[in-house]
Amino acid sequence: MTKTVTKAAPFRADHVGSLLRPENLHEARRLFAEREITAEQLRNVETAEITRIVDKQIEAGLELVTDGEFRRRFWHTDFLEHLNGIEGYVPEQGYIFSGDEETERYNIRNIGKISFNPDHPHIKDFIEFNGIVNGRAVAKQTIPSPNQLFNIGIRDENIYPDIEDYAKDIIQTYRDAIKAFYEAGVRYLQLDDVYIAGLSSPDIPFNDGKYSREYLIDLALRVVNGVLDGKPEDLFVTTHLCRGNYRSNWAFEGSYDIIAERFLAKEKVGGFFLEYDDYRSGGFEPLQYINNGGAKVVLGVITSKSGELEDKELVKSRIEEATKFVPLEQICLSPQCGFASTHHGNKLTEEEQWEKLKFIVELSKEIWG
Repeated sequence: MTKTVTKAAPFRADHVGSLLRPENLHEARRLFAEREITAEQLRNVETAEITRIVDKQIEAGLELVTDGEFRRRFWHTDFLEHLNGIEGYVPEQGYIFSGDEETERYNIRNIGKISFNPDHPHIKDFIEFNGIVNGRAVAKQTIPSPNQLFNIGIRDENIYPDIEDYAKDIIQTYRDAIKAFYEAGVRYLQLDDVYIAGLSSPDIPFNDGKYSREYLIDLALRVVNGVLDGKPEDLFVTTHLCRGNYRSNWAFEGSYDIIAERFLAKEKVGGFFLEYDDYRSGGFEPLQYINNGGAKVVLGVITSKSGELEDKELVKSRIEEATKFVPLEQICLSPQCGFASTHHGNKLTEEEQWEKLKFIVELSKEIWG
């Protein structure tokens, strides 16, 4: 049973998707890795915990729920490594985050022509998740943006010497993925995109590479819009532009200025989840490029990186500041990112996580009624 998604999606009170994994799930994954429990036993633990957090999200007053990404280890690799032509592997080094913190070493690489695998496990995962929700809320599905496949070191230039050919196969792969998710019942889909946010970071020297920053911005926009071309009208798609989220740390900084005039004005999505929880985000000026009456802006002015609740009046004043550039009726509220983009989770307690989500629901009612 699929709850009908109205024009309200994204919702006034929304959230990015991932939730803190409970200790018994961590323990089950450890036991599975040591071959002390079966894959079926692990899945049963995951299912029980997904059932619990669906109830918790509904109790918090949210109109949408996610599975917390509880069947994944990482927000992106678990999806991407199950595409044809992509494999997961352990590199010599993880990503380097602020303060030289190195992430757990795991990544993906291109090993053949890319296409969608009709037996992709996330399709089955959604069907089971949607059954748990059972129409009590909107079941939101999150997947990494197709543009994550443009990160340095993924494309094999022997397989794809021309990046445009690579882009064509990525577009078709994701169009097939969206079709499969839609047929499985997905009506609210979110594309998580660190790559595009990175294109707006002055710290990342794209112009020192083979392609200019301007070309890569244009390519990334063409890819997402190509993927969404001809999508079903009742499928609502949003983009989350993220600057990295690993154990409450971040990967890079920079406002959305560089990409705003193209992406915020021209990306064919129904909403943008934007990070505005600290100084790294810059000002709200890029919001001026959002089309009036067009995509919604989900302001991530609530942080998922710590458990301390924000000051209500400060949040309200920041939303009021944003209305200088985009109408209030196009604004929604959310944490700036998930609470656990990877299985490690951010540095707050599960109870603090639920209080944050309740806080967002409460604030949204005060602001929008």
